[in-house]
Amino acid sequence: MEYEKITRKNPSSMPAPVGNYTHITKIPRNAELYVTSGQVGVDQNGQFPQNMNEQVSNTFTNIKTVMESEGLSAENIIKVNIWATEKIDWEFFDSEWEQLFSNDYPAMTIGYIVELGLPEIKIEIEIWAAKV
Repeated sequence: MEYEKITRKNPSSMPAPVGNYTHITKIPRNAELYVTSGQVGVDQNGQFPQNMNEQVSNTFTNIKTVMESEGLSAENIIKVNIWATEKIDWEFFDSEWEQLFSNDYPAMTIGYIVELGLPEIKIEIEIWAAKV
């Protein structure tokens, strides 16, 4: 039996992704699924910076920490849901994204909303991951 792994692809019959994501991420049948709560921009002292980019940076740190706690890395991430309450600085965000994923992107959804769980939260990112 061939080794099964997480695969990502963009069907040639579709327009290319408009950002750093993949249209389809497929996980093998017997993979173990992990779903995180939305990770937010809180720092290690429980404080939320006022600056959106600082919250983005903290959010990515928190994503890496929660993933590592289960022995997972970016290659295990299959889907990312992003919610933000103010405009994302895509140049900054993409630099953090690239550090995490290189160029092997998961499926992704982004939404701008009025508010998140606490008034000081500007961004929240939920991770779906799988381990084969």
